[in-house]
Amino acid sequence: MVVHPGAPVGEDPALGAVAVVGLGYVGLPTALALLAAGNEVIGIDTSAHRLDAIRGGDVDLLPSDLTRLAEHTGDPRFTLTDDASAIGRADTVLVCVPTPVDRHQVPDLTALTAACAAVVAHAVPGQLLMLTSTTYVGTTRDLLVAPLTARGFTVGDDIFVAFSPERIDPGNAHHTQETTPRVVGAAGAEAGRRAAALLIRTAPSIHLLPSPEAAEMTKLWENTFRAVNIALANEFAENCRTLGIDPIPVIEAAATKPYGFMPFYPGPGVGGHCIPCDPHYLLWQLRAERTASPLVEAAMAGIAGRPRQVVRRVRELLGDRGHAIAGARVLVVGVAYKPGVADLRESPALEIIEELAAEGAEVSFTDPLVPTAVIGGVVRESVTDPHAHAWDLVLVHTVQPTADLGWLASRHDVLDATYRLDTVAAKAVL
Repeated sequence: MVVHPGAPVGEDPALGAVAVVGLGYVGLPTALALLAAGNEVIGIDTSAHRLDAIRGGDVDLLPSDLTRLAEHTGDPRFTLTDDASAIGRADTVLVCVPTPVDRHQVPDLTALTAACAAVVAHAVPGQLLMLTSTTYVGTTRDLLVAPLTARGFTVGDDIFVAFSPERIDPGNAHHTQETTPRVVGAAGAEAGRRAAALLIRTAPSIHLLPSPEAAEMTKLWENTFRAVNIALANEFAENCRTLGIDPIPVIEAAATKPYGFMPFYPGPGVGGHCIPCDPHYLLWQLRAERTASPLVEAAMAGIAGRPRQVVRRVRELLGDRGHAIAGARVLVVGVAYKPGVADLRESPALEIIEELAAEGAEVSFTDPLVPTAVIGGVVRESVTDPHAHAWDLVLVHTVQPTADLGWLASRHDVLDATYRLDTVAAKAVL
């Protein structure tokens, strides 16, 4: 079932206060969209530092959201607090906390479990409680429905529960919340109606599914699809180099086919809060069921190994120039996981820099959006005048929109891990 703006949803429960638990890369834009739609918003985060950054406007957001934040700073309809008891004042509660994986690629449910426990502890009758964090199939029932029932609630009668996976692409102004459909799977028809009534205020349409589990699996499918195809693009790019072919024109040519093909592009690896993490929630759950998913496993192994392939290529290119990697001066251009953001979560650049440094290279980075970064326990500062230094190799990892890379045009020691640096003629690729 699809719900569009203006569709009848009965008595509208979506005009009241919304508590957004977790004000990170998903929660804060969500809160701002709801404010713009006319809701009162209670923003809750356990980090006092994060709350201060939001109050000061010192956060990584799209320009349009920074404008919204400035407009609503001091707005009595926008409360910021670290007090979880504020959950009880809301008509709807959205849980938007991170769900990363640990260094062993095992799901880290610490933040989600704590957030859901706080929501259950402070829940009051009549509320809609909705998870948006990507997680394993069954999380909504495990962390909300079951403990609410244990507290004495009757889910679907005196309290309502749903799952609606976030669909926020940080730094991408072409796919905002207002232009991206939302998926909802609810524990009961009334919960689905209430969730749709709220989310249709910030989305062009709502696709209703019959259960939270179906919605949870939808998010895993979306991001696993991307992971598999990115791994394939990286592998094909290496095949192209072996055969002496530039992969980008090949991809663009294949993309002219109006059916059966979707372009994915190779790069130095995959970062952010979705692709490197989300498929592992599925694989982790399947292992408990003694079920293999060999294609997904191979794709995630390929993604995990991509930064080391970059390091091997750096070593190879330095060797071609008669320079050992130990003592080599290497500059990494761009360390954020994607252009247009300052987000370092799971960025391949971090592992690449650590690996190069471990092999004895003198590694620096330059990124106009990332003035400092803690990499391998070492605080590193961005080089502000990179063309004034002597480098043995320049690795282009992320091209920020504001970066001036004209100084690379005449160099013969550039490794373009983006495959898209058209201004450098004498470049190498992965």
